[in-house]
Amino acid sequence: MSPGARRILLSVVVIVVVALAAGGWIIRGPGPMAFAEGPKVAFADYHDANPTGVPASLAKASLVERGEYLAKAADCMVCHTTQDGKPYAGGLGFNLPFGTLYSTNITPDKETGIGNYSDQDFLAAVHRGIRRDGARLYPAMPFTSYTYMTDADALAIKAYLFSLPAVHAEAPANTLTFPFNQRWAMTFWSIVFNPDIRFEPDTSKTPEWNRGAYLAEALAHCGECHTPRNLGFALDNRKKFAGALTAGWRAFNITSDKTTGIGGWRDEDIVSYLTIGHAMGHGSASGPMGEAVDYSFSQFAPEDIRAVVAYLRSVPPIASPDLPATLAPPAPASHKQGGGTQDPRGKMVFEGACVSCHDWSGESPISPFATLTGAWAVNDPTATNVAQIVISGTVRRHPPDAVSMPAFGDAYSDIEIAAVANYVTARFGSKPSSLTAQDVAELRKQASQ
Repeated sequence: MSPGARRILLSVVVIVVVALAAGGWIIRGPGPMAFAEGPKVAFADYHDANPTGVPASLAKASLVERGEYLAKAADCMVCHTTQDGKPYAGGLGFNLPFGTLYSTNITPDKETGIGNYSDQDFLAAVHRGIRRDGARLYPAMPFTSYTYMTDADALAIKAYLFSLPAVHAEAPANTLTFPFNQRWAMTFWSIVFNPDIRFEPDTSKTPEWNRGAYLAEALAHCGECHTPRNLGFALDNRKKFAGALTAGWRAFNITSDKTTGIGGWRDEDIVSYLTIGHAMGHGSASGPMGEAVDYSFSQFAPEDIRAVVAYLRSVPPIASPDLPATLAPPAPASHKQGGGTQDPRGKMVFEGACVSCHDWSGESPISPFATLTGAWAVNDPTATNVAQIVISGTVRRHPPDAVSMPAFGDAYSDIEIAAVANYVTARFGSKPSSLTAQDVAELRKQASQ
């Protein structure tokens, strides 16, 4: 090959490599904390309070006790436990557009769980999404968030999991269709979308902010539900916390936007929502967020909740164009007044199953948890969460006096659920929805099982 030809070939190779790198960067986008433009440093160069680990009240606790707190902060049990199943034994199904993915057993059982995992095996799974046998995990396991967790915190979680009873339980086989059933392809996905780096404190921010960032990103992985996905099904942090659909539920906007995010909420409102799953005038947590409150946020130390609030306050505002700028006021107390729909089935179902708890006004006579006024769910013109709540109910375990709503998915048909959801948004929301029976059938399929 002549020198000229070699130069041309080299130039082509360089152009291709640069194009691929640029394309990968464009698709991948910024990291989850890139919006905070202060200097990031390694822990060895950070001289304020350590933002990782457990709160001061647990500083002298055993490794297992610290791991239990961190496992709850990372919300591990919810995804690795089926309804009425043994904790952490896996088998929960995630219904995806291309099949069903089942969570794995992470008890210390040596045959069906992680009992044979060494420390390095566990870190590889948590940080890089690689199983002990070398197979790649799917990002339903949020290793792209857990990658920011320190080794010490990850191994504390391992110590806690290994302290639990071993449960012999093989997860059902996944039913993913081609090409999504090809685990080896996750190698290339991870190269683009998993930075495999640990949390780096921002020296321009307060210790509280850094603690909140670590909790929200490395442990609680808030973005996995509240941040939209890009073309590669990874988090699109250009729209960080702007809201997304997850497992058939809408995770609402939690940016600092004052109208469609939480910028207009008081600190006490956010604290209340995270700790008990309810904020007066803003509604109650349900679906995956209700589970996150019950099993994770409600277990946080008060100072950790405040740190998360401080971090959320700093996330740049992004408006949700489909949500109303002004929420609807309470509806009239009489069923003869106020909004509704032309379909009489919606009002009929509401009168028969809903009004005793929610009232015609939307102001619950039995519990603030059941008040509809001000809730994003009824002000969302897609009515996604309204329909899911009717289908699945809201089983709340915290606080003890929280009111749960029973599931009506088996009691009513898809067309009846669509009708009552449309009636609820028309009467109590700012804009009526137009759900169909087909929409409700699809929502049933998308919910985890």
